[in-house]
Amino acid sequence: MATSPASFSDIGKRAKDLLTRDYNFDHKFALSLQGSSGLGLTATGLKRDQIFVGDINTLYKSGKTTVDVKVDTYSNVSTKVILSDILPSTKAAFSFKIPDHKSGKLDVQYIHPHAAIDSSIGLNPTPLLELSAAIGSKDLSLGAEVGFDTASATFIKYNAGIGMNRPDYSASVLLTDKGQVLKASYVHLVNPVNGTTVGAEMSHRLNTNENSFAIGSSYALDQLTVVKTRFSDNGKVAMLCQHEWRPKSLVTLSAEYDSKASNAAPKLGLALSLKP
Repeated sequence: MATSPASFSDIGKRAKDLLTRDYNFDHKFALSLQGSSGLGLTATGLKRDQIFVGDINTLYKSGKTTVDVKVDTYSNVSTKVILSDILPSTKAAFSFKIPDHKSGKLDVQYIHPHAAIDSSIGLNPTPLLELSAAIGSKDLSLGAEVGFDTASATFIKYNAGIGMNRPDYSASVLLTDKGQVLKASYVHLVNPVNGTTVGAEMSHRLNTNENSFAIGSSYALDQLTVVKTRFSDNGKVAMLCQHEWRPKSLVTLSAEYDSKASNAAPKLGLALSLKP
């Protein structure tokens, strides 16, 4: 729903996307094919150092049902079946992996004009239970999430946060890592004409008083080319250039230099995404 608050997982997402999305320091290739019958096929390959891994993903949509099947290099098969509107404003997803017989999971999402609730339960004798909820509106979200491991009878996570999203800026404050890390982020659209965007994320670890931060920017050279930059307190500087050389097909060049490791060569990455 357009007026519903963002899910808890989306609080701070605009800052995370600005600072991390599309950065890749390996060699990556993806080919996507879409059929008229609702069947889509995506083949992905990744070369990291001297190791090459890949997967083939098939996505089929029919009415309110989506079936997603992925097979990777090691013959692992991941399957997800998504059912939309099984109840008003409710979506359910059943997923499992082969040969891992304990990987079954059921996710249920409910969207209300003033609330967004996501729940997950593992389909095994000692399941992992997760629940997140956010209340508010499309501009302001206040939420929390918890995770409980029934095998050890312990909470594996509990986080909370608040986020504000407007067309020209986004701000969020999150308490994560079981209340040990306080994160604040801000993203601002400086120039809507060329898409100039700047943002920052700062973290403070309460138990050790350690601080960290990252600053990023994004700028559109033209309608087809975007340049992004990132600087972190650990001395790492990264840059990305993404060009849409044909409709929906992207080539992305990424580079990162660690100023504190003067003897190490800069990391370079190339990603090619094809959608005929």
